[in-house]
Amino acid sequence: MALDDSKKGIWKSGKGKGRKTPKGRQLDDTAHAEVLELLGDRPRNRDLLIEFLHLIQDAYGHLSAAHIRALAEEMRTGQAEVYEVASFYAHFDVVKEGETPPPALTIRVCDSLSCELAGAQELKKALEDGLDPTEVRVLRAPCMGRCDTAPTLELGHKHIDHATPEKVLAAIHAGETHAVIPDYQGYAEYVADGGYRKLKELRANGNWEEVQAKIKEAGLRGLGGAGFPSGTKWGFVRANAGPRYVAVNGDEGEPGTFKDRHHLEREPHMFLEGMLISAWAVEADKAFIYMRDEYPAVLELLRREIAALEKAGIVEPGYIDLRRGAGAYICGEESAMIESIEGKRGEPRHRPPFVAQVGIFGQPTLVHNVETLYWVARVCRVGPEVMNSVEKNGRKGLRNYSVSGRVANPGVFLLPAGSTITDIIEAAGGMAEGHVFKAYQPGGPSSGLLPASMSDVPLDFDTLQPHGTFIGSAAVVVLSEKDSAKEAALNMLRFFEDESCGQCTPCRVGCEKAVKLMQADTWDQDLLEELSQTMVDASICGLGQAAPNPIRMTIKHFPEEV
Repeated sequence: MALDDSKKGIWKSGKGKGRKTPKGRQLDDTAHAEVLELLGDRPRNRDLLIEFLHLIQDAYGHLSAAHIRALAEEMRTGQAEVYEVASFYAHFDVVKEGETPPPALTIRVCDSLSCELAGAQELKKALEDGLDPTEVRVLRAPCMGRCDTAPTLELGHKHIDHATPEKVLAAIHAGETHAVIPDYQGYAEYVADGGYRKLKELRANGNWEEVQAKIKEAGLRGLGGAGFPSGTKWGFVRANAGPRYVAVNGDEGEPGTFKDRHHLEREPHMFLEGMLISAWAVEADKAFIYMRDEYPAVLELLRREIAALEKAGIVEPGYIDLRRGAGAYICGEESAMIESIEGKRGEPRHRPPFVAQVGIFGQPTLVHNVETLYWVARVCRVGPEVMNSVEKNGRKGLRNYSVSGRVANPGVFLLPAGSTITDIIEAAGGMAEGHVFKAYQPGGPSSGLLPASMSDVPLDFDTLQPHGTFIGSAAVVVLSEKDSAKEAALNMLRFFEDESCGQCTPCRVGCEKAVKLMQADTWDQDLLEELSQTMVDASICGLGQAAPNPIRMTIKHFPEEV
């Protein structure tokens, strides 16, 4: 007997009724095939999400909605999860249906302090006015670690130093958009110079506690900015049951800092041996190197040299896992870096627990900065005296200072740790012609500005804290009488506003409000101080806690400007 149509309920069908597909964005067969080809036989591990996003971005110049859907299918995860990771990082371009993809070529103009002093804003405007926006996209970008050759920009993946519109046009016409690999000491040269001999000795019959004692005797402290005693970390990590990991922080994003790149582009194996000695000391099952995407040449030379280590049998294939950042300063914070290594948004974790206990994949993790590991190898090969035999102004050791701004010869200078700004400017060839010393940033924008009158303070750990600042990554930017401390401070806060991960309100909203208040002709000093104190007290990580330093230091030392 036929069923009455009125009683079919949800099963009744007709024109426009019913659904042929599930709700939501459907899987596009072409996009899925393209993603399958890019991923190949790589394992579909969740922590490789950022690596896979890079593969798509590199191949197609953007991340289309169809590719995000296809990648979510392959990763067996939700599209929202893929989208929230992709949209967090500055170097991924998410393009929804109906939107126009970015042009094939992108120019990123650095606008951090050293480049701004060198005319970055004028350069960016000239490029915007002189290039067809449908063919070339011009963007502002934070520090690229090339402050010694300011202004700098990245054309595709090629850096152009001392950039001018003419240089850019010439490179575009020549099709020069790929990273230039510098001359560096390769594996064979390093081994011929005694490289990896110490590592082999230690692996054969070394005592990790003796090596740790050497590191402590040398006085080596974390050179990424925190200054924690390096050898002490090893004991903390070993105290926890394995598996254990090593994570190298190569996200050198603090504006004004380029010392890690300096070493990596010259002696990468000194750093690699230091990393492997540290991994041996904590019995690490794997070593992760997290390298910023702004260093494409370094990424390529590390790929080559890691392959050389594997071929030589120094490490098993896959033991060193090179991970590529995606444009996020916050990933220089160790727990944010670990989140990124796990394929997530780079948001700092609440602590405790600390990463020495609960790090990558929830396991004990030793985190060291690139330069720190360079010195681990030097100390192990030469002895503690390579550092502790040098003394100046009551301070022991050596420091690599990244020096830029109004000096004659910007660059990286290895000087005694007790050096003053006078010593550092002298090492950099004195002030640039026509400039008179006015102020300096002792350790990146997080450290604020000090006046020229404070030229006798040793720039080292613990010496700057009494003055309300710190050495940080030893990123020294020198200002002259032609520069405004107020404008320099605003540049620093704009950087923090742009790079805040947004997780906590005091930092996210605080940086934005500070920038607005600092744009006034006369600063509301009481309100800025109240805002600064709130950020220091309530921010989750060091970004928000240190962001008010440029405000406070400018009010204190340059009151006539604000």
